[in-house]
Amino acid sequence: MAARRILQLGDPTLRAVSARVPAAFDARAVFVDLRDTLHEFRRSHGFGRGISAIQIGESLRLIYIEFDAVSYPLRNPEFVYRSEEKFCLWDDCFSFPGLMVWLERSERVAVRYEDAGGAERILEAAGSLSELLQHEMDHLDGILAVDRAIGLNGLATREEFVRRYAVATTAQLPPS
Repeated sequence: MAARRILQLGDPTLRAVSARVPAAFDARAVFVDLRDTLHEFRRSHGFGRGISAIQIGESLRLIYIEFDAVSYPLRNPEFVYRSEEKFCLWDDCFSFPGLMVWLERSERVAVRYEDAGGAERILEAAGSLSELLQHEMDHLDGILAVDRAIGLNGLATREEFVRRYAVATTAQLPPS
């Protein structure tokens, strides 16, 4: 298995709704490719915590996350809870690594999924992990972070973001 090419903003495949993974499908090879692709992206770009299968051209409901030294291979994830409490943050994405997006996410979520062995699990998350899960789940439904941008200044190149906002808190809104 190996790192694969990540589809970039403008590729219509990113807008596809991913298919549920059948029980008989062995997803191990795709999860290894997702892990290897995540590691290569992190090595070359300096950031990255999660990736959806659609980003490597696999229209399957599979997500691979590494967060706080824990790996989460999620098969057929679905939300069972999203809090009404929200927070705003600058988001980035492997599919447009030079762009930052100001958007809103639920503070807490719960996701039902099957682990790599097929056992059903529930993952409850708050804050950064909650945001990451929502970002990757959006990919499975063909939704990109740019679709959720807030306001006229809700997009910034990474260079401009670093220049203007890197010292700002996530609670600070971009100027109108």
